[in-house]
Amino acid sequence: MIAEVTRELRAEARRTNERRVLVLAGGRDRGVDAAYDAVESLGVDDEAVSLVSTREGFRFDETRPRNADELLGRTREAVVLDCHERFVPNALGRAVGAVDGGGLLILLTPALDEWPATRDRFDESLAVPPYGRDDVTGRFRERLVETLRTHPGIGIVALGDGGAADVLERDGLTGADGGDAENRGADTAASHGAPPDAAFPATAYESCLTGDQARALRAFETLTEPGSAVVVESDRGRGKSSAAGLAAGALALGGDDVLVTAPAFRNAAEVFARARELIESEADEGDDEIGGDDGRELRTAAGGRVRFLTPAAAADVAGEVDAVIVDEAAALPVRLLEAFLDAPAVAFCTTVHGYEGAGRGFAVRFHERLLDSSFAVRDVRLDEPIRYARDDPVEAWAARALLLDARPAVDAAVADATVEAATCRRLPTEDLLADETLLSEAFGLLVAAHYRTEPNDLARLLDAPNLVARALLVEGRVVAVALLAREGGLDAETRRRMYEGERVRGNMVPDVLTSQLRDESAAEPRGLRTVRIATHHALRDAGFGSRLLDEVHAEFGAEGGETDPVDYFSVGYGATPRLLRFWGRAGYGTVHLSTTRNDASGEHSAVMLRPETAAGRDLLDRHAVAFRDRERDGLSDAHRGVDPDVIRGALRACPAPVPVDLTETEWRSVVGASFGPGMYDTAPGAFRDLALAALIEGPEGDDDPLSEREERLLVEKVLQGRPSEAVAADLGFVSTGACLRALGDAYVPLVERYGTEFARGERERFMNE
Repeated sequence: MIAEVTRELRAEARRTNERRVLVLAGGRDRGVDAAYDAVESLGVDDEAVSLVSTREGFRFDETRPRNADELLGRTREAVVLDCHERFVPNALGRAVGAVDGGGLLILLTPALDEWPATRDRFDESLAVPPYGRDDVTGRFRERLVETLRTHPGIGIVALGDGGAADVLERDGLTGADGGDAENRGADTAASHGAPPDAAFPATAYESCLTGDQARALRAFETLTEPGSAVVVESDRGRGKSSAAGLAAGALALGGDDVLVTAPAFRNAAEVFARARELIESEADEGDDEIGGDDGRELRTAAGGRVRFLTPAAAADVAGEVDAVIVDEAAALPVRLLEAFLDAPAVAFCTTVHGYEGAGRGFAVRFHERLLDSSFAVRDVRLDEPIRYARDDPVEAWAARALLLDARPAVDAAVADATVEAATCRRLPTEDLLADETLLSEAFGLLVAAHYRTEPNDLARLLDAPNLVARALLVEGRVVAVALLAREGGLDAETRRRMYEGERVRGNMVPDVLTSQLRDESAAEPRGLRTVRIATHHALRDAGFGSRLLDEVHAEFGAEGGETDPVDYFSVGYGATPRLLRFWGRAGYGTVHLSTTRNDASGEHSAVMLRPETAAGRDLLDRHAVAFRDRERDGLSDAHRGVDPDVIRGALRACPAPVPVDLTETEWRSVVGASFGPGMYDTAPGAFRDLALAALIEGPEGDDDPLSEREERLLVEKVLQGRPSEAVAADLGFVSTGACLRALGDAYVPLVERYGTEFARGERERFMNE
């Protein structure tokens, strides 16, 4: 029966240029055998099949679930996803995206009625201490099973055990006859022809399969001019990589040196395939061989070339080529994407929905930086599918099952919302499962506002026992949402293991304070960390985020009536001046700033605490003091290159007072540099203490004695110890001398504020001269 069901699904998929899903539900061993039967019946080469499983030894291309992003940029006639030992939602998204039109996704699952209650190794990752695996709910799989049983295009076979017969629950056939299947999903763009003034060969435009692709290719023509940037966005299967390959080939035919990069070469295989086809079609008889044996470099008779380098290697030479094309850009960390801005011309190709690779750092953060750069940016969106029909039921199923198309409420629905009209609502899993609109809008806000939201996060939202969610609603529409994680409250043995180096899942702040900052008791108080907080983009800076935080503080704090109130609130995030101000105003104090940049955000991560009880206050106080003391020396070492405005914000939010206890000799140096002919470098430690005090303690009353420029000067020259020439250039001083004179002037109000009687006497000597 397995072979027959598979052939029928495959036949309909091919007639319609759509995809189909076959679920083989039952025991694992029986499922593997059934999967072999299904693949055998397809009559396809083993090279066209991928299997994602924790097991090894299959004859097909194998991928582990945790490494399923290896499927990015690849197309397969069949993908088998083993969901038994470790079912990873991210892997399901990758597997769906790799199946070509006319192909099958084969899922090996436990019996569907039993699957939601079955715990596996992925569930163990959700069971963060002090919770156990039995505390994981299984609601994500409950919802997934419901979609499998109700959505078109999905066949289900309940596999018999112990010799029992297999049972066909659903045949998965939609009854579609296919019509003109060859053109469904590809309204060939050849009829558009090349534009009259096209810079690329007509053959390139004739190779486009949709009008969207032709428009993208037209945008790529701007890469012939330095200072141009192109952003191509699409869902999977829209042909963005093909368009990029045609553009790369056309640029090389014109003599350009084109560098292509992606998370791995396999992700860029389509780019090189299309570039090679175009170059070969334009080559004259007798031209030299266009590529090497590995296919990672193509050459043209005009002296151009298309070559692949890994992202790190490509970043090092981006300024030495004519153009860079970055495929699967959302899978790369922001810090690498920034390096490609050194190229004369650059293109970024990225997937909009599907959460490719590491997340959505490109769409959320990097795109804004690109628009602020000196590049002239051209944006292109591809909507018409190429690899399968536009009405493909599997695409619609995956979008619903994994919320790949989750979006916030439309702007018009919330445009008139006010903070006063908002109501705070708890978002228990039962409510989210019962209301798809509520779930989609809440999760859509998290997706739209954060650079690292994946299908795994949907499972965490629905199943993880340590997570809770709260939202602000106006007239039933979600305008702000917060995802919160309970942390700490760990027993002495767990704290000991953490202190000795063992990683404890899901306790980010206690782990940092314990393992990195060496505080064995830090994981004893109970905390509530804001994992994500997002406000609808149409309502930014209107106070909704602050209002939601106020509601969270009131509910979970000691006076909120909770049976298990927290000792402190916390947050960890990629530090920017704007976010540091937001969290500082919300009562959070800085206790840590990472010494390295986060790979995904490209920023240094800050950890901040807001105390609620005496235990929380003690935790904040001792770590704020430790942060203050670390930064006194660390700013000239590990943090020397950090944005001075990030340092200003982090120090201003640190609640540890700075003792200023200078010797008379040190005061002579400071007062001399401020009011007389003294030099900064005669007592750098004294200048450092005063700078730290001024930046941490801030203004007295309503008046700030220092301007923003003077504060940056204190950070860069005094605390970070940057060369005077570099500081002068960065802050716009006409000369190094002017910079150092301004430094002395900046200390005048600090002498007034912190000076001893001796210091004031020294000042009077110069004032009276």
